[in-house]
Amino acid sequence: MSVATVHPLPPEALRLGAPLPFALRDASGALIAARGAVIRTEAQLQALVSRNLFLDEQDSEALARALAGKVDSMMRRNALLGQIAQARPDDAPAGAAVRRLHDPIGTWSTLHTRASVLLRETPGDDFAARLAALQAETLEALDRDTDLSLLILIQGTASESRNYSVGHALLVAAVCELAARHLVAWPAAWREPLRCAALTMNIAMTALQDVLALQESAPTAQQRALIDGHAGLAAQRLRACGVDDALWLDAVAQHHATRPGRLAELPAAAQLARLIQRADIFAARLSRRRTRQALSGMAAAKATYLDENRQADEAGAAIVRATGIHPPGSFVRLASGEIAVVLRRGRLANEPVVASVISAAGMPLCEPARRDTRIARHAVAAGVAPQDVRLRLNLEQLASLA
Repeated sequence: MSVATVHPLPPEALRLGAPLPFALRDASGALIAARGAVIRTEAQLQALVSRNLFLDEQDSEALARALAGKVDSMMRRNALLGQIAQARPDDAPAGAAVRRLHDPIGTWSTLHTRASVLLRETPGDDFAARLAALQAETLEALDRDTDLSLLILIQGTASESRNYSVGHALLVAAVCELAARHLVAWPAAWREPLRCAALTMNIAMTALQDVLALQESAPTAQQRALIDGHAGLAAQRLRACGVDDALWLDAVAQHHATRPGRLAELPAAAQLARLIQRADIFAARLSRRRTRQALSGMAAAKATYLDENRQADEAGAAIVRATGIHPPGSFVRLASGEIAVVLRRGRLANEPVVASVISAAGMPLCEPARRDTRIARHAVAAGVAPQDVRLRLNLEQLASLA
């Protein structure tokens, strides 16, 4: 039988020993394997994987719905990531070329220093131009190597409470940019104001953020007043120093005043503000503060994915699709008992590229050891919170393995 339209099937959707939930076809639509057939041996699986496989239109749509539903279901039930067999981060296509940064650690260190100066000093007449240059170079570094950039940014916020505000702003801007690429209805022209707003959303409380990250007590009444009013005050300061982009300013002003629901039902600035808010939550959950422990990557993803009503959030879902369930820089426990750091997103959400840093016996390894999470003994078993890994990582070693 021939079909009018066929769609490529990712080979990782095939499972050994499980009945096929769809019929496999070739590029012409001819049947290769019927629905319900069982792949019984590794040789059969590899033979199929080596071919270009396709689904008819109906099966392709059903598979897409199933993948989306599986992620949603697992997020709600807080199931082990290993059960989310078919979910995969959309931003890590198979065979995608990686354009390496020559000195990724040095590049992001320089960007951090420049952002620190810009966000901590009193804004001057040249602020908008300097901020525009900073966000453009941040975007370039992110595009040159997304995974390694996330690794550096997430490890920075997870391992260091000092200078919290600037690292947090850079991470939120990066996450917003990556997530916006999954919101296909958004005009490309929104992306620069989005990045600028993410970088400057807390400009009215930069110093206070750093204090709060190290403070062992709850905020004082004076600190709480500044926290509550910082969004509007930030927009005022930006406007006073020459920023006139309405999307940028309104997104900053509204980034703590958004509501759940479909993004398309909100005005443009509120849509940007909603994504910034969800990215802010995601980055904060990954970060260590004196009064709050950091969460594992999986737990942070869940906090972002589910909205205030425990429903799937459109902006949060875009973040999870962009960064993966276990984002680079987060920690995981392997089936072997080893603890590893995620280096890169994998083709499947539960198959990231990792490097073990702590042995099954709980001892630090002399050097990080790259593991293949597609192998059963190295499969990801769970996420691990940063404070449970009492080890200072050597980012240069990790970058060489990534």
